[in-house]
Amino acid sequence: MTMTEAHDAHSGHGPHGYSKHKADHLKRLRRIEGQARGLQRMVEEDVYCIDILTQVSATTKALQSFALALLEEHLNHCVAAAVEEGGPTMDEKVTEAMAAISRLLRS
Repeated sequence: MTMTEAHDAHSGHGPHGYSKHKADHLKRLRRIEGQARGLQRMVEEDVYCIDILTQVSATTKALQSFALALLEEHLNHCVAAAVEEGGPTMDEKVTEAMAAISRLLRS
């Protein structure tokens, strides 16, 4: 099974690693959405640049924190299950997780 096939086999079909905490994640994302809307209002209202940058930093940190929580759940659920299974599935999940970590570090 290729990584794409593995992803397709698991996407859209729960439970995912985050499923147990889905309500908490959605609450957190709504808060982040509010922060992004706040940024729009700040620009509309011609708020001082440094104040907007401070809010950008807070929003970025909130997204990073969400991403790390999601990554931890992915490692504990999806990758751990693949390790138990072993073989190519394990290798694909580890490679997939490493690529996700790499993207997070570059952002």
